[in-house]
Amino acid sequence: MTVVWAGLIFYLSTRTFGSPFSVWLLARILGVLHLRVSGTTFDLLQYLMRRGAHLTVYGILAVFIYYSLAGEKQPAWSFRRAVASVAIAGIYSLTDEFHQSFVPGRDGSLLDCGVDTIGALLGAAVIYLSSCLVNPARGEPTSSVGKSR
Repeated sequence: MTVVWAGLIFYLSTRTFGSPFSVWLLARILGVLHLRVSGTTFDLLQYLMRRGAHLTVYGILAVFIYYSLAGEKQPAWSFRRAVASVAIAGIYSLTDEFHQSFVPGRDGSLLDCGVDTIGALLGAAVIYLSSCLVNPARGEPTSSVGKSR
């Protein structure tokens, strides 16, 4: 599933899903909700929508990477695996932005890489918090840090 999600991110980086698409989509959403906003507000909403999309898709990618690195078993929380998943997602973000620099109508952005990496960190935080809920008796997630494998 991780490779499929990475492929989806690559596809979303094509010309089809550039800024004109998000303008169109936001206009449709506001229309369905019967909302009218100023041009400045529309631009802000579009910016937030695009950044939110970056956070979301890279947060999900980091989660997929984390569990892919764990193998078949249901893993306990691993700080090392979380760091690796964020790093891999961040590196993938760099390659995706590099790809976008060759796509007509798109451009590569280090700012987007930063937002993507923050999204990956949020994905790792969700894994950590969910592991705390799975093992509430200890008040902390099970950790493999300091344990031999």
